[in-house]
Amino acid sequence: MEINKVYQGDSAVLLKEIPNNFIDLTVTSPPYDNLRDYKGYSFDFETIAKELYRVTKDGGVVVWVVGDATINGSETGTSFRQALFFMECGFNLHDTMIYQKQPRFPDHTRYNNGFEYMFVFSKKEPQTFNPICDVRNTTAGTTRNGSKERNKDGSMRECSASKVGRTIKEYGKRNNIWKYATGYGQSTKESIAFEHPAIFPEALAKDHILSWSNKGDLVFDPFAGSGTTLKMAQLMGRNYLGFEIAEEYIPLINKRLRQKPIDHFLSYSSEANASSSAKAESLIGIKRKPCEVSQIPKGTSLNSDIKCNKIKVLK
Repeated sequence: MEINKVYQGDSAVLLKEIPNNFIDLTVTSPPYDNLRDYKGYSFDFETIAKELYRVTKDGGVVVWVVGDATINGSETGTSFRQALFFMECGFNLHDTMIYQKQPRFPDHTRYNNGFEYMFVFSKKEPQTFNPICDVRNTTAGTTRNGSKERNKDGSMRECSASKVGRTIKEYGKRNNIWKYATGYGQSTKESIAFEHPAIFPEALAKDHILSWSNKGDLVFDPFAGSGTTLKMAQLMGRNYLGFEIAEEYIPLINKRLRQKPIDHFLSYSSEANASSSAKAESLIGIKRKPCEVSQIPKGTSLNSDIKCNKIKVLK
């Protein structure tokens, strides 16, 4: 198994091949509550959540984009239960962000749903935060005077000296509600991406990759889908690694990755701990020749742990 590649198989199985403390950033959106018919596949959420904690570096981040179905008049609450389980695994719930989008399914008994959650989990304090500052300040260019601030108990105090006299910049940091245009020609300009039934906007993946990682970091998506996270990681100078259970989407992912060829950052250096060094060597130190699905005889082992009918490596 190598980085800058996509692997076909069950993430709950494939994650066990990744060494401890290996991934800088995960950006993913799992299939949830059967809102989309995902080729009959299901996923072992609890195993995947535990494995994500193990493979994430200290200071690393997992962005989990998820929503809830409404069944028999009630939202399922699956998103909340998943967030709480991530915390049980050891993650901090660093931020609960909102992905705002155009409502697609009118509802006559409640307000139309126009958002999903973007839970940002961190393993300890995030190592990287590159805030996006694209909100125009209406008072840009003016100097902040000695206005007052409110204390926790409700009383007022003078602004700290460090804030008085500061010139307000033209743009400030955005908040944690991010709005994106969605749908055909909006989520992406690539028409082939819509061969997948549930893509999220390229801009969403790009913004999280920019915020929580740096060039040369390893970005992971255990539910690669149409390959949006991997494509944006590649374009932004990050390494990538993707798993996708549905074999029919692997060619789609690879098409999207090949359309914008750039140099791969194979100099990526794992910071896996000493107990994982042997596994890390098997992951990136040994260069195995990738093979196409059609060339793999059933029952042939790719390594001592995984059979070929469990994982298929594609260029």
